Amino acid sequence: MRTGLIAKKLGMTRLFKEDGTHVPVTVLHLDNVEVVDACTNERDGYTAIQLGLGDAKVKNVTKANRGHFARAKVEPKKHLAEFRVSEDALLEAGTKLSAAHFVVGQKVDVTGQSKGKGFAGVMKRHNFAGLEASHGVSISHRSHGSTGQRQDPGKVFKGKKMAGHMGDERVTTLNLEIAAVDEERNLIMVRGAIPGAKNGLVLIRDAIKKARHADAPYPAATVAAAG
Repeated sequence: MRTGLIAKKLGMTRLFKEDGTHVPVTVLHLDNVEVVDACTNERDGYTAIQLGLGDAKVKNVTKANRGHFARAKVEPKKHLAEFRVSEDALLEAGTKLSAAHFVVGQKVDVTGQSKGKGFAGVMKRHNFAGLEASHGVSISHRSHGSTGQRQDPGKVFKGKKMAGHMGDERVTTLNLEIAAVDEERNLIMVRGAIPGAKNGLVLIRDAIKKARHADAPYPAATVAAAG
């Protein structure tokens, strides 16, 4: 199992094929993605890689993190993310990763923070049909109706679908396809939509339900190797 990547979602566009058809894609940018730390079984009890995205100003970094980055001898990063990996897929701190880590046609899983919708009713939040437009229904056409039973059990069960806060959740979309890779500009284009708003952070990794692509570099595609 190899590491994934942390990226910034730039937005959506489309790619044209040779036959004139087009494919909708989401563009992800790898802004100087670098290995910050490697967790080992001896020190941490598990094996993982911590990646950093984007360069941060020193004044905006906590003192604890300043020491963390200093020990790794890397520039301070704006965002950090950790990926579980196999022991033979550990990378040294300071290793910079390339967009060539994923190849065209590969299946990936993408995790992001979905857009927040605020307080939403049951028709929008849970796809309820709502109440009838007639037969005695008055000014409550979009309500959820009864939420309980009788005196027994005499309560509303936990998890009942009701109105409430919608969105702003950690969402993972499985088995998306890599449509294109631009190594020079460090861009990855994923076919279809992924969770999150523009400029939001996403985690992209090998699909857990599919075999890793035969051409995908192991343990990773570094900037030096890509050049």
